[in-house]
Amino acid sequence: MTTASLSARFAAPAKKSFNGKAVAARKAPAPKAARMVTSAALKVAESLPLELEEGEMPMNTWKNKDPLSVKVRSVERIVGAKATGETCHIVMETDGKAPMWEGQSYGVIPPGTKINSKGKEVPHGVRLYSIASSRYGDFFDGQTTSLCVRRATYWCPELGAEDPAKKGLCSNFLCDLKPGESANLTGPTGKILLMPEDPNAVYICVATGTGIAPYRSFWRRMFFERPKNFQFTGLCWLFMGVANSDAKLYDEELQDMLEAYPDQFRVDYALSREQTNSKGGKMYIQDKVEEYKDQVFDLLDNGAHMYFCGLKGMMPGIEDMLKGVCAEKGLDYKEWIEGLKHKGQWHVEVY
Repeated sequence: MTTASLSARFAAPAKKSFNGKAVAARKAPAPKAARMVTSAALKVAESLPLELEEGEMPMNTWKNKDPLSVKVRSVERIVGAKATGETCHIVMETDGKAPMWEGQSYGVIPPGTKINSKGKEVPHGVRLYSIASSRYGDFFDGQTTSLCVRRATYWCPELGAEDPAKKGLCSNFLCDLKPGESANLTGPTGKILLMPEDPNAVYICVATGTGIAPYRSFWRRMFFERPKNFQFTGLCWLFMGVANSDAKLYDEELQDMLEAYPDQFRVDYALSREQTNSKGGKMYIQDKVEEYKDQVFDLLDNGAHMYFCGLKGMMPGIEDMLKGVCAEKGLDYKEWIEGLKHKGQWHVEVY
C-alpha cells in the first residue's frame, strides 16, 4: 500500500482509495454478522428518537446519586484459552432510558461501601467504561447497551497465585454478573471520542485491548446499521494491539467487514507475543503504526481523524514516530500537532 494510493481519495472524491487500490464508490453487501439487521428491525430502529440533531447530545442523564438500574442480558467471554487474562462482552437492558452517542462512556457503580479518608462509610465511586455498541445496541432496537470489560486481577509473586484482595472491584463485579442480575449505570459522558458528522471522513483508530470498545460502536454504525442519515462513504483503518491471536476482540465482525467493505475498512494487528518489530523486538502497537508512518502522516495532513484508546504507554512511541516524520519533512512537530488538535482531528482517551 503506497502513500499516494491512500491519499488519492482526497483529490478524487468520486473514488475510494484504500488497501492499495482505487475503485469506484459502491454500496457493498452487508457483512455476514450484520444480516440479522432485517428491514423490519431497521424500520423499528429508525422510528426511535435516537438520531438527535446537533446540540442534543445526551450527557449525564443518570448521575451517581440517581443511577439507572439495568438488567444484565448476557455476559460472554470473548477471548480464547491462550489469551492473557479474561475479557467479557456484557449486554445490559436499558429499556431505551440511557440514549448515547458513539464514542461516549457509561459509569458503573459497584455494590458495597468503602471507608473514605475521613473514616466515613460511603458508597463506592463510579468507574467509567467506553460503550461497545452503537446507540441502537446489539439487537438494533435501542433497548440495550454493551460494555467490553477485562477482568482485572493481581498476581502476587510471594503467594505464587492471584491475590483476591487486590483484584479490580468493578471489573470483577461486571464479569461475574449473571443474566437477570442488575447493575447501576450513570452517564453517558464524554465528547473526546465522538465521530465526526461527515460520513465521508477518514478514521485512523488505534487501540490496545479493551480500548477497542468505542471503535466497535463506530463500525456498527458505519457498516452494520447504516442509518439513512449516516450512509458511511469514508475510510476506517484500525490498528489493534493485543498479546496474541487468542486475545483478539470482535475478530469475526472485523473479518466480515474486511470481506464486505475491502475498500473502506482495514485492520492491522500488533501481536506482542507472536510478532517482532523491525528491530527484532516485540511488536507493540506503536511499532505497527510506525510501519505505515508516511501513510498515516499523509492522511492526517489531508484531514483524517486519529483516535487513541487504551493504555497510555502507547502514546510516547507514536508521538516520537510522528516527531521523526515531521523532522524529515522540515516541520515543527509541536506546531503540527497543535494544528491537528485545533482542527478537531486528534482524539486521545488513554489510561
